Amino acid sequence: MKPAARRRLPLVATAVLLAALFAGAGWCYDGFFSARVAINLLSDNATLGLMAAGMTLVIFSGGIDLSVGALAGLVSIVIATLVETHHVPPLAAAVLALAGCALAGAGMGALIHFFRQPPFLITLAGLFLFRGCAYWLNTESVGINHPLFERLAGDAFTLAGRGFPFVAVALVAGMAFAWTLGHECRFGRNLLAIGGNETSALLMGVPIGPTKIWVYAVNSLFAGAAGLAGTVYTGSGNPSFGIGMELDAIAVVVIGGTLLTGGLGSVLGTFIGLLIFGTIQSAILFDGRLSPWWARIVVGGLLLAFILVQRFLVVRLDRIGRKA
Repeated sequence: MKPAARRRLPLVATAVLLAALFAGAGWCYDGFFSARVAINLLSDNATLGLMAAGMTLVIFSGGIDLSVGALAGLVSIVIATLVETHHVPPLAAAVLALAGCALAGAGMGALIHFFRQPPFLITLAGLFLFRGCAYWLNTESVGINHPLFERLAGDAFTLAGRGFPFVAVALVAGMAFAWTLGHECRFGRNLLAIGGNETSALLMGVPIGPTKIWVYAVNSLFAGAAGLAGTVYTGSGNPSFGIGMELDAIAVVVIGGTLLTGGLGSVLGTFIGLLIFGTIQSAILFDGRLSPWWARIVVGGLLLAFILVQRFLVVRLDRIGRKA
């Protein structure tokens, strides 16, 4: 097998797995093959998908971000507090919250680069900081009663008699934006170069510092967008929103075929991984007899399998590189 084909192997395996899972669920459960189920896969997993899209770019560079779930929760309660308590227009509240996310991400990226600290530790500190700030603002959920949020909670448009929710459209748009950044711009190539070998990337003239700062800023912006989507979806701000979601996002990225050590991956794979995650949850819901925790068990098994596949791929590519 050629090296290029070998690099596409995780993506192909993910796509085959999705097709098998969806076909199996459709064969077992009547009504699974329907437009409504497909649309619900997007809308129900929009927040996780937006978070995973940004996480993919960070993992491209060989980094990790454990703060995204807490940041999404902070954005959720900040927007709700600004709109309901201080009567700030929703658009202004959203812009302020997302700008704060970008600054927070850039700050973490700067600490990681200039102080040569592991991303795990810096973003873990961010997790505690952002979650603490969210609970400092409010310990309870805050409902949002505003016409704009009511409108955004509905459908963006109708096609063939089926409504497509705004959050589903936001997910597709976010994935498309992440794809453009990761695969169609020099920024994405720089991320993959840094993830593959930072020393080699530096010798090739890749701006290591600015790229790292920007990728954490962009990732935090995606986390903020996930918090905004979750706020629209639930109609409320909640400081507990996003707890544990950072781990789900990492799992989706890895199942999607992106190498956890960086240098290899695909945003398309992440999207397919998200659909796998959603298909498992939907199948369990259709069954009605299984506990929702079975979704965690299945995802855990898949995650372990894909980690082993990635390890095999890395070893094979390393051998090919040595022979060359």
